[in-house]
Amino acid sequence: MHILDELKERGLVYQVSNEAAVRELIDQKGGLFYIGFDPTASSLHVGGLLGIVFSKRLELAGMIPVMLVGGATGRIGDPSGRSQERTLNTYDAVESMTSGLEKQIGQFNFEHAHFVNNYDWLGMMPLVDFLRDAGKYFTVNEMLAKDSVKTRMEDGISFTEFSYQLLQAYDFLKLYESRNVTLQLGGSDQWGNITAGIELVRKVKHVEVLGMTMPLVTRADGKKMGKSESGAVWLDPTMTSPYHLYQFWLNVDDADVVKFLKYYTFLALEEIAVLEQSLQTEPEKREAHKALADAVTEFVHGKEALEQAKKMSEVLFGGDIFEIVSDKKKCEALFVGNIAVQQIKTLNTMTIVDFLASLAWKAPLSKRQAKEDIEAGAIEINGKKVSDGEQVLGVGENDVLFNRYIIVKRGKKNYHFVEVVQ
Repeated sequence: MHILDELKERGLVYQVSNEAAVRELIDQKGGLFYIGFDPTASSLHVGGLLGIVFSKRLELAGMIPVMLVGGATGRIGDPSGRSQERTLNTYDAVESMTSGLEKQIGQFNFEHAHFVNNYDWLGMMPLVDFLRDAGKYFTVNEMLAKDSVKTRMEDGISFTEFSYQLLQAYDFLKLYESRNVTLQLGGSDQWGNITAGIELVRKVKHVEVLGMTMPLVTRADGKKMGKSESGAVWLDPTMTSPYHLYQFWLNVDDADVVKFLKYYTFLALEEIAVLEQSLQTEPEKREAHKALADAVTEFVHGKEALEQAKKMSEVLFGGDIFEIVSDKKKCEALFVGNIAVQQIKTLNTMTIVDFLASLAWKAPLSKRQAKEDIEAGAIEINGKKVSDGEQVLGVGENDVLFNRYIIVKRGKKNYHFVEVVQ
């Protein structure tokens, strides 16, 4: 199957400027495409991961990726998909986030990729030169017609963000001139910026370059991909641990799992069809969810991190957690990037009952219920079953792991993570 047909079958092609020309470009082998990532954080989250996976697919099909980090455009802010003006980051913050993204994208082991930063050509470009080389080719009417601008007209849009499409268009022109890049990828919210670049290259160089977009990833509940109930799910292991990334994919909604297998994994469509059948006939086995969590965690963090994440999952949900509570690194992995962690400054010689009742459970826990849970043998702290609710927490040798962490288990699967901070 042609890679473009496979991408379409996976639901990954949303818009394409000239499908026949894109197909021909792919068949030629060695053609260059680019995709841009603006530094709004020092790491991509799982929503941005789709661009990495898409780029990897095209590289495996014989194309050469140009991975662009927007060191210049990141100082401006893209209005696409935004209902209000972005807060401008400081230059130091943008530089730090740019470095973080460059390092992270480079870790995905692209074999032939070029890595570029648009600050190299936009950062020191005189304003007059930019207006002559790019601005004169656009009418205000054309710029106002872009969706990213039209949706902001009622509340207003700054000239800074209004000009963003010119900057991205100039990126395409510059990459065509310097590297013969003829295809730009992006999310569907980037279509206006991509077509601006196509038009600029056509007007300046009198050639046709191409654009293709992926759908913006949303979950079955309509929420934008990249966030969990407790916050963003990052690709940086110091912001979201491999364990929590694994758990995120393992717990996606049944209605999303097949779509995400098609989007985010390199499993063949035939394999995904088998997993889809399993989801319908034996949903309790969760084979599709496990395959998704395995594939994405290994792609992002490697096989060793995947195995550790799986081991920790097995221990927490059915095994003896001694291996975790006795190993500082494994214990820390449960807390890193886990925004659901509840921080407390001191235990204040609380009894275990008072401590349990003070925690922010999804449903409030009364002292009476805490006592009943303890009497029923349903409470464990740091892997040890609690029998005396009046015991003062913090005086026992292992009440606070590594002077910082407390892992509370209520029932079979309900965990609560507490961090004692000074």
